Amino acid sequence: MTENSNTAIQKFKENGVRLVACTLVDNAGVTRVKCVPIDRLASAAQFGIGLSTVFAVFAVDDHITASPGYDTPSGDMRLIPDLAAMVELSGAPGWAWAPVDQYDQDLNVMPICQRSLLKRLVDTAAAQGITFKTAFEIEFTLLTANDEPVHDGPGYSPIALLPLEGFAVEVVTTLEEQGIQVAQFHPEYSMGQVEMSFGALGPVAAADQHVLARTTIRRVAARHGFKTAFAPLVLEGAVGNGCHLHFSAWQAGQNLITNGDGPEGLTPTGEALAAGVLTHLRDLVAVYAPSVLSYSRLLPDHWSGGFTCWGHENREAAIRLIKGTAGSRDRAANMELKTIDHTANPYLAMAMLLGSALDGLERGLNLPQPLQINPSSLSEAEREANQVYRLPVDLGQAIDRLAQSDFARQTMGDAQFEAFLASRQLEWDSYGQMDQAQLTETLRWRYG
Repeated sequence: MTENSNTAIQKFKENGVRLVACTLVDNAGVTRVKCVPIDRLASAAQFGIGLSTVFAVFAVDDHITASPGYDTPSGDMRLIPDLAAMVELSGAPGWAWAPVDQYDQDLNVMPICQRSLLKRLVDTAAAQGITFKTAFEIEFTLLTANDEPVHDGPGYSPIALLPLEGFAVEVVTTLEEQGIQVAQFHPEYSMGQVEMSFGALGPVAAADQHVLARTTIRRVAARHGFKTAFAPLVLEGAVGNGCHLHFSAWQAGQNLITNGDGPEGLTPTGEALAAGVLTHLRDLVAVYAPSVLSYSRLLPDHWSGGFTCWGHENREAAIRLIKGTAGSRDRAANMELKTIDHTANPYLAMAMLLGSALDGLERGLNLPQPLQINPSSLSEAEREANQVYRLPVDLGQAIDRLAQSDFARQTMGDAQFEAFLASRQLEWDSYGQMDQAQLTETLRWRYG
């Protein structure tokens, strides 16, 4: 514990904080929490909070599977809260929140700590002079106490906004009081659907922000009598919820996504980074869209990014280049991965995106030609010629591709790779044959 940490804890105490909610996101994409009194926080930051190591192989329904090293009820990890990322919760008197890193009892980082993996990849990029700016968009569905959608559309309309007005003001205010910059709020396309987007941050901070934003949205919605579902599909037959991940790469103060002489104005480095993300996409779909329910959303003609292609403002492409408005492009140009949804662990998904990008840079990869039409309109021969491939159509296919990826294993490390696969396999075995109506009913409330 540093003097600054003690000072920070004392400030939170003076502000009335009594409990700190410490969260991690597991390999099932479920946010887990342990709470400590503020008077115990200094000890927790030094020695950690105990949690069974089998949480590495928890499933979405809280069943437990096994992977090498995580196959018995024995074992304990220590959750160490990151006090530098700790936030006092607005509208929740007496509460603060902090993300955690996972350590063993000898205070070594555990190989299944996804947040620490992300930190290492950020450091790897920094050693090459590259920094990333990232942000998640959040799509979610609000239902009444009777499980009816809060609005029936039309999408993006003032009609749909009307029942959301009070919620919108409170949730934006609450998030901003917690240091989260809200960029946009609007009723989305589907019934009861809402979208929010946030300002760009470094990868670890953006993943932290994503977890805090979702817990805040759920808490504020409950005060308005709404139930919040972040699942990829909430209402059978409706449009699903995505969790688009925006990223830009920077070197020596230059945005590598613009002002270059590559395709669509990418710099050579920016192109190689983006090419890495695209190249590994099919093998990593199980990371970005890891639920059985994900594949009810990840469909052609749904703007969900179901094909391996990229294009300038092409919302059917898995990777959408956003140049921004003239005059803002130096700072605003970025790329958007559309394939991802809220069942993904944000730390692991971000880590694999960075790892893919850095692999593309190391190998000097190039992008195929940008696609400006709907990929589903192409024939099979045309897709092959343009290196456009359909992503896995169910979790079983996605698991099979991930299991064969040497890149994914090397990037995650054996322990995390095997634990993640085990969790995904259990979900596929449990729910892979369930119909869409059963799936939405069973899983829509599991993701916080």
